[in-house]
Amino acid sequence: MNCLHDKQSFAFASDNYAGVHPEIMQALLVANDGHQPAYGADVYTLALQQKIKQLFGETAEAFPVFNGTGANVTALQSLLPRWGAVICAESAHIQCDEGVAPEHLAGVKLLTILTADGKLTPQLVSKQAWGFGVEHRAQPAVVYISQSTELGTCYSVAEIRALSDYCHQHNMKLYVDGARLANALVAENTDVKTMITSTGVDMLNLGGTKNGLLQGECIISMHPDTHASMPYLRKINAQLGAKMRFISAQFLAWFEHDLWLNLAANSNQMATRLANALDEIEEITVTQQTQANAVFAVLPAHARAKLHQQFHFYDWDESKGEVRWMTSFDTTEKQVDTFIAAIKQALVQT
Repeated sequence: MNCLHDKQSFAFASDNYAGVHPEIMQALLVANDGHQPAYGADVYTLALQQKIKQLFGETAEAFPVFNGTGANVTALQSLLPRWGAVICAESAHIQCDEGVAPEHLAGVKLLTILTADGKLTPQLVSKQAWGFGVEHRAQPAVVYISQSTELGTCYSVAEIRALSDYCHQHNMKLYVDGARLANALVAENTDVKTMITSTGVDMLNLGGTKNGLLQGECIISMHPDTHASMPYLRKINAQLGAKMRFISAQFLAWFEHDLWLNLAANSNQMATRLANALDEIEEITVTQQTQANAVFAVLPAHARAKLHQQFHFYDWDESKGEVRWMTSFDTTEKQVDTFIAAIKQALVQT
């Protein structure tokens, strides 16, 4: 097949724009030869189960799936009674970026809360955690957080523990959408046992697609009482891969020699490089703390229009002139510096 794209092109729209890390591609080739049992009975998925237990604890159970939306839908269904509701930030991924999948596929009622930085606190959660036992109100059953958040901010270990304690005190579960969990771990300089296991998180989605994988996410159920329904829910949500070995093999290579954390460290560093340069430009205001691999900024309309002619990126809030710029595992210093130069040039043009 002929190459149809410019291999030198790069973008700051989404870390999903990046390709597949070579070590992940090699893992797919290694897993490809010969026959293996289907639907997760293969040796790679069995090895992944052991790796997840090593990382997250012996009670953890892994359920590889195809994508993040499917992971969120399936996981939330497993945590909710039919009359349950999910409390989340107004900016949450399940609220803003998954269409009506949570409502239509999972049958989930979303109770949203406005936040300044994308993060929930027990005090904020309490605004929606009420009406327990009242049949006229959907029952708050799960608190959903993204780590890192949709605004590029990260929860500290203490903040997650506080949310977990609050949830359990009110007979609720804490679910973490970890589409960019590796970025948060690097930003907070910690590990998964400290951030997830010890804090009492009930379930999470471990995302790899935004950090070097070709395709695949992994739901991790932390407690035996939530394991039982997962195989059936994964099947009815069309998330059970026949050739699951190709998802599992990617994760095994991703974990090897801390590749997942090294890739996340690069994307975080490139976002910091970009944000630091923007701080020196008077016409631009960075609107969120840059902790992971997202930079949010406000700049004049004429500059945005000019930049859109050269680069792919998203207008986050057009009413404020706010944009989102994402860096990726393969973003280079040269690319960031080229982009900064283009921003400066766009600002002087009318």
